[in-house]
Amino acid sequence: MRRIDYLKDQEWSNLLEFSKGLPTPCLVVNLDIIRQKYFELAKYFSYAKIYYAVKANPALQVLELLRDLGSNFDISSTYELDRLLSLGVSPDRISYGNTIKKRDAVKYAYDRGIRLFATDSLPDLQNLAQFAPGSRVFARILVGGESTSDWPLSDKFGCHHKMAYQLMVEAQLLGLEPYGISFHVGSQQRDIGQWDDAISKVKHLFTTLDREKGIQLKMINMGGGFPAKYVHKTHDLSVYATDIARYIQQDFGNQFPEIIVEPGRAMVAEAGVLISEIVLTSRKGHKTACRWIYADAGRFNGLIETLDEAIKYPVFTEKDGGEINGDGEEVILAGPTCDSMDVMYQDYKYKLPRNIEIGDRLYWFTAGAYTASYCSVEFNGFPPVKTYFRDQAA
Repeated sequence: MRRIDYLKDQEWSNLLEFSKGLPTPCLVVNLDIIRQKYFELAKYFSYAKIYYAVKANPALQVLELLRDLGSNFDISSTYELDRLLSLGVSPDRISYGNTIKKRDAVKYAYDRGIRLFATDSLPDLQNLAQFAPGSRVFARILVGGESTSDWPLSDKFGCHHKMAYQLMVEAQLLGLEPYGISFHVGSQQRDIGQWDDAISKVKHLFTTLDREKGIQLKMINMGGGFPAKYVHKTHDLSVYATDIARYIQQDFGNQFPEIIVEPGRAMVAEAGVLISEIVLTSRKGHKTACRWIYADAGRFNGLIETLDEAIKYPVFTEKDGGEINGDGEEVILAGPTCDSMDVMYQDYKYKLPRNIEIGDRLYWFTAGAYTASYCSVEFNGFPPVKTYFRDQAA
């Protein structure tokens, strides 16, 4: 697998030139790639509304770009809401997609014009009825897909479809508008069939609520899960969009309900390169096979998604001739902090050039999502990773 799979040789040269002299660790984000990704998503998912998941990368420059392109936004907190409102994004372009929120947060969002909320429990629904009266609500259901996504979402979010049924009935009784059903098949989902199973469950809820209670739902929120390009290959986005459209048509015919997608990783991941410097190399014994490579970026300052070695970033150096896991020696990659958990890859062995040494830089591709936004504030005194922006179209 060559670097050319991720950047053209000229783009690689441009990246090296742009990042020369930047202190590490840092994140370099190419806004032009985000622009391309938005147009790609809008093209292939022409039957859906795009709500960018702000948590993936909440940088002002990213939000401003997507605002101007016409994107809607999915938020998880009032802090994200304030950021969007400060940029002039109107409340009708914002969905409060977090099912776990304080009463004060519900009132705060409602008072600022938010009228679209997710829920997955009766207490939260009751809070919405009290503090966001008349709002549109959608119930998030539990679906499968945990074993085929690289970053599963566990059972923290969503409820059984029978409970979702009751929540929509209760929503109407409480004066809210039962608006739709949402699901998330897991982040970096490589099995497109998981959407088929989820949409079938949604169809069942649409049908039974209409037949038994006269409640006509209008919207399906399919969440995110669309993959980015890491070490393991995935289908092109066009394949996902085509297959998912077919699944919807099989269940709903040609009259699609309103469809929402919430890309985060798929929108911004491939636009970012995390640049780190090798702090130290060592071996644990004279005859140990693997060398330890310690970088100044680790799990606590940018690479938390290497937890359980879930997300496998393409890693390059200026010495490797443009290849990942090509000729070289197997290494263990670890971070700089005084914490034994700060090891990115120990079981999955990356290969780096044998002549790699202290002071060399490691370039972690597809790092535009869930890196800078996941950084600790000051663990071991290390500050969050600073982000620099490139815009070839500017």
